[in-house]
Amino acid sequence: MIGTVLNSLRHAFIDVIQAIVPLILFFLLFQVFHLRYPSRQVMKILLGMAFTAVGMVLFLSGVFLGFLPTGQDMGRFFGSYEEKWVLISVGVLLGFLATFAEPAVRVLCYQVEKASTGYIKSSLMLYTLSLGVAVLVGIGMARIIYEIPLSHIIIPGYLLAILLLFVSDRDFIGISFDAGGVATGPMAVTFLMAVAIGAASVMEGGDPLVDGFGLIALIALAPIIFVLSLGVLFRLRKGDDG
Repeated sequence: MIGTVLNSLRHAFIDVIQAIVPLILFFLLFQVFHLRYPSRQVMKILLGMAFTAVGMVLFLSGVFLGFLPTGQDMGRFFGSYEEKWVLISVGVLLGFLATFAEPAVRVLCYQVEKASTGYIKSSLMLYTLSLGVAVLVGIGMARIIYEIPLSHIIIPGYLLAILLLFVSDRDFIGISFDAGGVATGPMAVTFLMAVAIGAASVMEGGDPLVDGFGLIALIALAPIIFVLSLGVLFRLRKGDDG
């Protein structure tokens, strides 16, 4: 057990160092030739980067030790149920909770409220994104159960998003596409994808490579559609107020 943990920490440490050292070197180069922050400020920034690196190491270790195997086991368990609606319901619940707990989503919602000076509440954005991902994860689980081709969902989904671009409040257009990126954060990728792969692996005639993947694409699509739809409601409200 201890050996497995140490091995996971070692691999995570190597991956993090390879990712973060170039960023530190770039910052130091920029500091020398342009920024010229006082030494106290530089130390704060480097300390923050060190905390970030430690956090990333611990997070990646937790992913490989806990999230991935647990997600796959949960997917196999609920995927083996005869009542297939259980898997869809679990997918909706997990989709909502994973997005609600996603740090990047909360940062985006906070920035939206701050940039709009309170016009778009962070709580409204958070629940909109969480609900959107929940719905699309449920559809993704239904796709696995009923062997629906991914293109039959993705293409109509993006066509709907394009149509919503023309009727949504323009303040929400940029937000919606950024939201699609932050919703596919570590919680969704490490846990929900593992659940989908686990479920696909126990489905009769299922193929984890064909059916298990594609869920993250649906998760990225969900905020675009739901935030643009929220923009439509705001635009209608503006019209009523006017």
